[in-house]
Amino acid sequence: MNSKAALQGVLAGIAGVAAMTVAEKLEQLITKRPNSYMPAHTLERLLGLPTKLDNEAMNWAMHWGQGILLGAVRGLMAEKGIRGPVGSFLFMNLRLLNDQTLENATGAGSLPWTWPKDEQAIDLIHKGIYAFVTGAITDALIAGPKSAPTIRKGWTLGKKA
Repeated sequence: MNSKAALQGVLAGIAGVAAMTVAEKLEQLITKRPNSYMPAHTLERLLGLPTKLDNEAMNWAMHWGQGILLGAVRGLMAEKGIRGPVGSFLFMNLRLLNDQTLENATGAGSLPWTWPKDEQAIDLIHKGIYAFVTGAITDALIAGPKSAPTIRKGWTLGKKA
């Protein structure tokens, strides 16, 4: 594992969270959607703290913390050749999985398919912004593998490999 790639990913994660946060605040101006305090409630449960009503500091710590730490993963992905739009799409799913695993494992959240459709769409858009901004920056900062990946010989249905 390359600590330089992970650190560069952390920096890209900061930029990705910043972009997501700006997009969220602009979206909230348009939709009038209130702030979500799910990050705060999840962090409180992870730390075994009593639940406080909508703790702003805990909310920001979890919101920024997850994005920054996961940025390190995206840096390592870029270094190993998981790059470009496909790499960012895969990373978006990792971010969504991270959120949902923590929220639901702690009992703070509910499964996303139980949410109203507009909330599902909004979450996907914001996580996509985070993932693609983080990905674009890591791909610009971090060189990929020195050689192209070996093309795997595949098979086609009904034909021998």
